[in-house]
Amino acid sequence: MARECRHPPSAACLSASMRDLGYSLETAVADLIDNSISADADAIDIVCDISGERPVLVILDNGRGMDEVELLAAMRHGTGNPRQQRSPQDLGRFGLGLKTASFSQCRSLTVVSKRGDKVCGAEWDLDRIDVTDDWVLSVLDEADIHTLPNIERLGSQGTAVIWQKLDRLIEDEAGDHSQEIVNEKLEVVGRHLSLVFHRFLSGEVKGNSRVSISVNGHPISAFDPFCRKNPATQMLPEEIVRVGDAEVRLQPYVLPHHSRLSASEYDFYQDRSDFISNQGGYVYRNGRLLAWGDWFRLVPKGEATKLARVQIDFPNSLDEAWTIDIKKSHARPPHMVRERLRQIISQITGSSVRVHRGRGQKLFQEVKAPLWERYADQAGIRYVLNRSHPIVERLRARLNGEGIQHLDLLLEAASASLPIEMVYSDYSTSPRDVKYKPPMQDAQEKLHELKLALWGNASGNAEVFRDIVRSTQIFDAYKEIVEQYIEKEFS
Repeated sequence: MARECRHPPSAACLSASMRDLGYSLETAVADLIDNSISADADAIDIVCDISGERPVLVILDNGRGMDEVELLAAMRHGTGNPRQQRSPQDLGRFGLGLKTASFSQCRSLTVVSKRGDKVCGAEWDLDRIDVTDDWVLSVLDEADIHTLPNIERLGSQGTAVIWQKLDRLIEDEAGDHSQEIVNEKLEVVGRHLSLVFHRFLSGEVKGNSRVSISVNGHPISAFDPFCRKNPATQMLPEEIVRVGDAEVRLQPYVLPHHSRLSASEYDFYQDRSDFISNQGGYVYRNGRLLAWGDWFRLVPKGEATKLARVQIDFPNSLDEAWTIDIKKSHARPPHMVRERLRQIISQITGSSVRVHRGRGQKLFQEVKAPLWERYADQAGIRYVLNRSHPIVERLRARLNGEGIQHLDLLLEAASASLPIEMVYSDYSTSPRDVKYKPPMQDAQEKLHELKLALWGNASGNAEVFRDIVRSTQIFDAYKEIVEQYIEKEFS
């Protein structure tokens, strides 16, 4: 008959393994902020100081705080059962985030909490665990607590999480370069938090106060991945899928074409979240963004669908159905949600395609004789220079037989050698940087050259000239000059 044998893991080995679950600095900080928000904090300050002999990062909040019993429970690995029913506002799951996120970045984790007139603190130190090979937790007294860095910033109630022995922050660099590295990492942290907690920062999560977050005194602004303040953003009808007793809400959006954004708007979105390419579903659990930029293998990502986004909301009661991982960075929709999402993707992507192609189609509709023509047939889609364009026809009329052959060869070669792959690559990543035409030194002179090319010294036709000017697009930035020229030359 089998006998039972207690066989606990090595504390030193397990704690070392837990450091490499895949957290980055920004995802680790976000995991700790989850705890602050779950504790009803509405002000969270992140302080990172590497100027002293011992660098330190502190996260302070003004939540409800903990007494010593609650603190010791929070410091235990695996505080709660992930299947246990929790408050609808709870952003945790496994009871591991505080420890695993912290150990991914530091070797010393201290938590101090205030509630009423009582303060308590406890510390995990991986160096001590390595020596003892046991889960030895230090419970701090008031004298210990008063010596901790930045502890004076803790208010009348709330919690401070203190990371010391930050062996992975500076990456073995020293001096000015170390400060540069830390500043770059903190900038990434700010961008990540502005996206992940944007609904808390803007005060739109029901049951929660508006939350403020700062990094070294710099407040973080909410980054809305759906660009909802822009009037050109399309909000399609919301879909609701029931999974058991819970609801999953799917809200589709189609973002504006980049030409409909102001320069400041475009820079803000492109800088924060690669506005142009992060298409797909944005999965929120209790208002907190978990995963984004994925179509869950329902459709491939493509250039034509890059403006499509779907806001997907589900409650924490569906955590197991969504297979949420420890880092809360992965989520897979349950079957019913995937099937409903599959049905609405064609509608979402269809709208995205129309927005994405709309500018070119509108131009082709407005211009009677476009310089470029698009053909779609059994041979595929191709773009060719229009041999019937007035400029081409005028040039052809001035050439002899051999010259016409050379002109046709040039047009055919130019059409065939259009660098579509290069244009696609540049335009998909930085559309505002792709310049359709170089700046013009003298628009008036170029307009006159065009008129002479078309009609010589004859009077010509104002409406035809206007159409031809628009077809070339080289005068798009000089519309006022064009109208002045037409009024002067064709009146």
